[in-house]
Amino acid sequence: MSERSTIEWTESTWNPVTGCTKVSLGCKHCYAETFAERWRGIQGHPYEQGFDLRLWPDRLEIPLSWKKPRTIFVNSMSDLFHERVPVGFIQKVFKTMQEAYWHTFQVLTKRSERLVEVSSSLIWPPNVWMGVSIETAEYLWRADHLRDVPASVRFLSLEPLLGQIYPLDLSGIRWVIVGGESGPGARPIEGAWIRKVHEQCLQQSVPFFFKQWGGVQKKRNGRVLEGRTWDGMPTNQQLELKAL
Repeated sequence: MSERSTIEWTESTWNPVTGCTKVSLGCKHCYAETFAERWRGIQGHPYEQGFDLRLWPDRLEIPLSWKKPRTIFVNSMSDLFHERVPVGFIQKVFKTMQEAYWHTFQVLTKRSERLVEVSSSLIWPPNVWMGVSIETAEYLWRADHLRDVPASVRFLSLEPLLGQIYPLDLSGIRWVIVGGESGPGARPIEGAWIRKVHEQCLQQSVPFFFKQWGGVQKKRNGRVLEGRTWDGMPTNQQLELKAL
């Protein structure tokens, strides 16, 4: 909900919305759904309703109470741009992010059409990073939608990566995350797919972050690629150069 996160590319999570519905191939083995449904029907538990969509107005101001700057993944257990999340509620989330200017907020969606639709009604402070998930080349249009959004940092999460993505146009993109699927029934990832993305990131000077190989035994499989870990992230200097 709002505690320290084990996700490799962030520090904390903040979930003013929980629950979601499937929209594409990458949703098949959703980790958030698997976790939430374990608690369905347990009275008083935050996931008593399982993975049904729920708004949490009482969580809207949580980041304002965190005084030390941190990187925060927004809605790790949902999609802020789900069609059933009212625009007014999305605006309240963005208002908090604007007020909590000392934090960096990472927002990720598969619903890029809705993102573009409501983008003009939102305030986009510089501490908000906006990303889209892309699992195969079939969904590259999400990156095109993302380029129309006035976020200071736009990023791609290629997780779970389910096929080769080439060519990958990274114009206007400041960061790329790649990861394999984890948990029961995890679909395999191929090293060649990862290396092709990495090659394109190098060619287009975009930071590359390899999150995990995934699989049923995620921890054992680790996140080492070609003898090392890859923890690229946007830096202030890179952002300034891209803005020139």
